[in-house]
Amino acid sequence: MDSGVVRINHGSDVFVVRACSNDDGADLLAIAGEHSVEVFRVSPPISERVASFHIGRRITAVAWSPRSISPSSSDDWVIEITAAASDFSLHLLTKSSTSSENMFAFGGGLSGHHGKVNDMCFCGGRDQDNARYVATVADDKMLMVWDLHPALDISSGIPSPERSLGTDASLSPHPRPQPTAYVISFPHPLVTVNCHQFSSKEFLVSDCRGSVFLTDWRSDPEQSEQGSWRHSSVVELVEPHALSKSLMGISSQYTGFAAWRQDNIDIVGATYGCRFSIWDLSNPRGGKPSQTGISFPEGGHQFRWCPTNPDYFAVASQCPTKGAVIHIHDVNYVHAQPHIINIAPRPHRVRDFDFMARRGNPVLAVAYGLEVVVFPIGVE
Repeated sequence: MDSGVVRINHGSDVFVVRACSNDDGADLLAIAGEHSVEVFRVSPPISERVASFHIGRRITAVAWSPRSISPSSSDDWVIEITAAASDFSLHLLTKSSTSSENMFAFGGGLSGHHGKVNDMCFCGGRDQDNARYVATVADDKMLMVWDLHPALDISSGIPSPERSLGTDASLSPHPRPQPTAYVISFPHPLVTVNCHQFSSKEFLVSDCRGSVFLTDWRSDPEQSEQGSWRHSSVVELVEPHALSKSLMGISSQYTGFAAWRQDNIDIVGATYGCRFSIWDLSNPRGGKPSQTGISFPEGGHQFRWCPTNPDYFAVASQCPTKGAVIHIHDVNYVHAQPHIINIAPRPHRVRDFDFMARRGNPVLAVAYGLEVVVFPIGVE
């Protein structure tokens, strides 16, 4: 892990790292910590900061807009990100080749979440609306799908973003309307939300108890008398061991991390506790996984599919006594010994990680302590 390594010191503890998955933004990386979100253009062994947004609160989740384009790809580049803060507020962060950093706050107070926002993502699919809608999930058991460009402004009495940034409201006769949210409630706190490039109407949502829901957020709740989550869920997947432990009251809370394999809409992966599971939606098996295995006996933390080598997925250890460690698995050989990557010794642990979308050898971005380390990996 010595050749082509990039180390970025954020200056405060890093809690979220997210790579841009757009083809035109494959070298962009967002790093979020105690107070701010920074965007870097990364091409190992060099990196360049292209944007910095000071939120003033700890960041708990970040998502890249499909509109984002790297300066490496076009002179008309755009940075667009949504971020969630520890006070449950949401922020749309933008910068372009023609404008400086801009921060637009929304989703606070009574209109938004009332628990920690654990994950967020933009709408999937390939139509023009995929940058219009962003989904958030939180400890308050809510999936909220936000319309960032509503036709009507229903937020009377809420200061406009221009006024909140300290500018003269008279210079902005048409302030941006506050985003509106479509809310779907679930039985338990939610941990992750994923979209897919082949679907604009579904989100993959995981809870902390052992269930993963394929949710059709565009369905009409008026057409059903069932509960909100029951009506909207097209498929419910279950991890039997995690579910049984939760029913007995011995489960570890907030360990359900699910991910959608982007080259195959039928394949879903997740880690719950010490186990990882793979589901094939083309063969539902009553919602039970088609493959399971153990990555870290003491408990896994997060699950990511590799976008450039889709058969590979990664799981990180959540135990600080093991140090910052990631295991790379091959979905075709789930019971084989994983490729082990030791990033840092104990007491460090992996806070977050993601695969970069750059073609070629898989490249990991791993956050631990004050640092993010970006490096290519060799998986045989």
